[in-house]
Amino acid sequence: MNRTEDTKKFDVGGQAVMEGVMMRSPTATAVTVRRPDGTMVTKLKPFVPLKQKHPWMGKPFIRGVINMGTMLYYGMNTLEDSTKMLGIMDEEPTKFEKWLSRKLGKGIDKIVMGVAIILAVILSVALFIALPAGVESLLRSAGMPTIGYTLIGGLVKILLLVGYMIFCGFVPDVRRTFQYHGAEHKSVHCHESGLSLTPENAQTFSRLHPRCGTAFLLIVFGISILLFLVLNVLVPISNFFLRFLFHLAMLPIVAGVSYEVLMGLAHSNSKAACILRWPGMQMQRLTTREPDASMLECAIVSINVVLNGIPDHCKKTPEGWAVFTDYRQSEPGYVPPAEEAASESGCETPAEPGPDSNPAPVDPADLQA
Repeated sequence: MNRTEDTKKFDVGGQAVMEGVMMRSPTATAVTVRRPDGTMVTKLKPFVPLKQKHPWMGKPFIRGVINMGTMLYYGMNTLEDSTKMLGIMDEEPTKFEKWLSRKLGKGIDKIVMGVAIILAVILSVALFIALPAGVESLLRSAGMPTIGYTLIGGLVKILLLVGYMIFCGFVPDVRRTFQYHGAEHKSVHCHESGLSLTPENAQTFSRLHPRCGTAFLLIVFGISILLFLVLNVLVPISNFFLRFLFHLAMLPIVAGVSYEVLMGLAHSNSKAACILRWPGMQMQRLTTREPDASMLECAIVSINVVLNGIPDHCKKTPEGWAVFTDYRQSEPGYVPPAEEAASESGCETPAEPGPDSNPAPVDPADLQA
């Protein structure tokens, strides 16, 4: 089915999760995961963009800072949703986890995610802000000129980022997530092209996409190098702690500028834009892998659901998540085979069986929580 003009008026973005893909439109997110039994389970969650509640949050440069914060928040919540949908968090909590949950007044899943967010922020700050700032302070103390120690500090950031991505690629579960990342990009490309959303069509597209968060990170580092080249000349700081705080304080400015640069490059086909976004595109080769057809199906289901909602014919889990056995079941206008056969024969669909009848058995896997 070809994409309508209405659904191509806005960007559809996404995120790879454990054994699945999240897709996001301006008003909703849809997470689809592939369970061990082969079924796809999808959760649709509407939301109101912050810029609609607070218009100033949608202003240029400010929106980049807001987007960075919301990406972290929604990203961690999406990962939590995907693990629940896969049943990973269904194990019985330990005595310590139950005690901690009682003391803090929150579910253990919220506690785990909260701790994960805190640790992720600490690790990011230590690796990409504190360590480069320390390198710059040491080189400055050794007498290196401003341009030299600033460029080396920026290079350290980029090398740490590349090294971290390469390391993650050796972890089997992360490699599969990188494949789903590739499926996300290919499916978005297919949607944007106007072609029918099928695994065969999506597979023909590149797994690299100009709006990817990986490209955003590289732009952030590039902008920070240019910014600190100027600031280190205007505001020379030798103390490591003050330099660290200075870098931390400049992060919102760097994020705001970088977001505008990313959007400008992503929506331009000029030769200059293609050259400037090339490094970020190549970085995605570290965070994406070629997906298989089943992964593309998950991404396609998420796009269909986030754009058109959950079809009425879908089976549901007790939590209200939609269950699909085929990606085509998520397409708008899809008619289940039984209803299609009844329509073609001129017969009505049989009514629900009465209490004395013997209904056909239901596969428990289709209703698995």
